[in-house]
Amino acid sequence: MNKENFTDFIRVLKEKNDIVEVIGSYIKLERRGYNYWACCPFHHEKTPSFSVNAADRYYHCFGCGASGDVIGFVKNYENVDFMQAVQILAARAKLEVPAYDERTAEEAAEKKKKRDRLAALMKDAARFYYGNLYSGRADAHLAYLQKRGISPSTAKKFGIGASLDYVSLPSHLLAQGYTAEECAESGACSMTEEGRLIDAEGERLIIPIISHMDEVVAFGGRLLKNSDRAKYKNTRETLLFNKSRTLYNLNLVKKEKRAGGLASVILVEGYMDAISLYEAGFRGVAASMGTSLTKEQARLLRRYTENVFISYDGDFAGQKANLRGLDILKQEGLKVRVVPLPEGLDPDDVIRKTGSAGYQNCLDGAMPLIDFRLLAAKRKYDLTKTDEKRDYVAEALTVVRDAESATEREELLRHISSETGVSVAALMRDLENAPRPAAPAAPQPVPVREDDAGREKKAARFVLAACLLDKPYARACDLAALSFADPAHNTVAGYVLKARREGAVRASGIFDLLPADGELAEILDLDYGDNLDSPAAERYFADCMAALRRGPLTAKIEAAREAYAGAQTAEEKREILTRINEYTKELKNLSAGGKA
Repeated sequence: MNKENFTDFIRVLKEKNDIVEVIGSYIKLERRGYNYWACCPFHHEKTPSFSVNAADRYYHCFGCGASGDVIGFVKNYENVDFMQAVQILAARAKLEVPAYDERTAEEAAEKKKKRDRLAALMKDAARFYYGNLYSGRADAHLAYLQKRGISPSTAKKFGIGASLDYVSLPSHLLAQGYTAEECAESGACSMTEEGRLIDAEGERLIIPIISHMDEVVAFGGRLLKNSDRAKYKNTRETLLFNKSRTLYNLNLVKKEKRAGGLASVILVEGYMDAISLYEAGFRGVAASMGTSLTKEQARLLRRYTENVFISYDGDFAGQKANLRGLDILKQEGLKVRVVPLPEGLDPDDVIRKTGSAGYQNCLDGAMPLIDFRLLAAKRKYDLTKTDEKRDYVAEALTVVRDAESATEREELLRHISSETGVSVAALMRDLENAPRPAAPAAPQPVPVREDDAGREKKAARFVLAACLLDKPYARACDLAALSFADPAHNTVAGYVLKARREGAVRASGIFDLLPADGELAEILDLDYGDNLDSPAAERYFADCMAALRRGPLTAKIEAAREAYAGAQTAEEKREILTRINEYTKELKNLSAGGKA
């Protein structure tokens, strides 16, 4: 497909995917006036500043500047690339995606073919492993599942399988027509130094890692024999699998969310913990697979819930990396509570020892993150020893300093007081007198006088915003007669002129031409409140148009004066003076109309 046809397809795709319906399927929107509003899903905020313009088919956050059309929203929210976002929307609208990208249709088709082949390979590998589990040759694997209390129905739900050796999977995949290179690129197989293809998870219990897009992207393996090899092992990162952007079991969490039965997510460390909790009836559960949490994972979680229960091993409190990971969740706007487990036990241990009711008791005892940080600090010290008690108080006060309210601080100080015998008053004095960690010095803004260039840019933004958003008072303005110093402004003006010739101006089309940040965000920010719709907006627009015309006229006058100084004949001088007089008269008329 050529570029023009692909452009037509994208236009149809956007028309068939109503931006309000699409965004409303991800976040809750509230209609206010002509627009729909919500708290921005791309940064943490308490007051809604994320606006969806249904008429012009775009979204814009007046807090962080995030902007885009329906494709841009899916791309950013689902954390996928442009073509993947197109595929998601095409599936929603029941359209077939033609092969095309910005380079050539052949390259795009090849790239998609490669990814599709790897995805198909991983799916075939998962089916092969699952078939092994009930082949009569996987007694050790079945015995392990029985020991862990995993039923056949749950094993099927998670696609659990068995690797019986190191050669069967490669042989099966090659027989299915996959190449040795594809087997290795998928991560399911690896190549030995001798050049032999082997199962990367040989002789392990196999847990498919399925993305939130329902693709098998990797495998986790649990070793069943005593060995000096790692007990758990994931296949390597590939075109399909990026560990820092993946959480285990989000595919089933997503289904729970869509079914309307998800108030919170329990986050555990390992996939076996997630499977055990699911078996016990706790359906909203995901696993970080043993890595420190990342911002990408936190944002993934935030798509499905605001409330996260952290249920790691009972001794993880002393692991600083994990505590930092919990802070990342909070920074991304999630409400975090930590589930205290008995020392040395993980969620699966609790389920097996005390059943669902025992784990529910732990869940009921979940504590706010700041309280858990205090508990983690306490576990490091022996409070019967004076010096260690003092060290604990000093560390505890650094935790209390992060409390979000005076009430919370007072409650925490009372708790520390009851543990240490130090009075609340003394703790309060120490908290107030303790040196605060030095914050990195913020760069001091250089005072900038709003000169002519600054005023012209401000005027250009207002004029372009009014034209791009098709305000009635801006429809008659001749953008072609204006010149802009900023290339982005020229792009917007060119888009508006072209859209007018073709019949209608829609702001959503500009996102195909410009990045959503920078100048475009500044222009769209002017759509906040009644900036463009108040009774004064039309007068200010006229002032801005005058300001934009004054600059070129002044430049023409200066150029004419230079030409006059170099004129050789009286006739040339008369002709130049005539022009200077015309420009000056026009400039006076503009100045009489007001200033931007």
